[in-house]
Amino acid sequence: MNDDIPDISEEEAALHARVKLLRQEHADLDASIEALGQAAIPDQLMIARLKRKKLALKDEIVKIEDRILPDIIA
Repeated sequence: MNDDIPDISEEEAALHARVKLLRQEHADLDASIEALGQAAIPDQLMIARLKRKKLALKDEIVKIEDRILPDIIA
């Protein structure tokens, strides 16, 4: 056995997979916002909606990461 690799629970593996998916969606939104901003007449309402969704995704990512690596006060 290799003792260097920590055993992670099935729940933790699912959380890691969820974070990966959310990060990809966050990056996709970033690309969409950038593309909309480059338009001749940018749709400011759509950009604002995408930015709010992007922020909500970031908040969810942070919450999940906090569950994976809790802040331990030493």
